[in-house]
Amino acid sequence: MFRRCWARVRAAGRDRGMSTAEYAVGTLAACAFAAVLYKILTSGQVMSMLRSVVQRALDAPF
Repeated sequence: MFRRCWARVRAAGRDRGMSTAEYAVGTLAACAFAAVLYKILTSGQVMSMLRSVVQRALDAPF
């Protein structure tokens, strides 16, 4: 009976967490997303839009 219970516990724990390959793919995907986001946020159009938003916020009458 103990062996059957232990086998069930071991079988249930096989799918927990990520393997090293999954960590590598997840890290690579996160880095790629960060690079794309950085390129978008540092583009000329986005920088000018952000600058105009900040300028309007600073010039707002109170």
